[in-house]
Formats: sequence, C-alpha cells, structure tokens
Amino acid sequence: MKRTLENISYEEKTEALARFAKALAHPTRVAILEHLGSQSCCFTGDLVDVFPIAQSTISQHLKELKNAGLIQGELQPPKIKYCINMNNWQAAKALFADFFDK
Repeated sequence: MKRTLENISYEEKTEALARFAKALAHPTRVAILEHLGSQSCCFTGDLVDVFPIAQSTISQHLKELKNAGLIQGELQPPKIKYCINMNNWQAAKALFADFFDK
C-alpha cells in the first residue's frame, strides 16, 4: 500500500515536517533546491560552477538534502547526478501547507 499523508500518524507527519524544515534551514540549500527545480537534474560540478563555494561544501549540502529525502542522486561514475525527489517534494509541500493552514 502506498503511504500517503492521510495514512501516516501524527508523529510521523511532525517528524517528516521537522526533517524537511531542518534541510531547508540553510540559504544555500534553498538555493540548490531552486536551481534543481529549474532543471531536470545536474551534477555536483555544475553546482560548483553556479555557487561561489567549495565543492566539499556543496557536497555537504547535497548530503543533507538527500538525507532529508528532498533530492535523490544517481551514480554515474565518476559523478553523481542529482534531482528533486518529486514524491517527497510533494509530501513536503502538503505537510507545510497543512502546518501553515492550521
């Protein structure tokens, strides 16, 4: 059975909302998501060209976004291609909408 917001517990919803909010709590992560949202996918090196920060810093932000489930990575040696995880993106939108509508 596919899990939807309607069939997960209150505790699971609040934990997911907090996880998404934590990932969005850094301006660079928000900017990375905006950039990924304007394209289908991109590689870490592409982001280094866009943002004036070190590749290791970009990689750490990508790791946080991936751990939160907002993005997904596909290994294409020697690179990783990143894109928005649309299922979790939609879940995050619904959770935030529900939170702010209360």
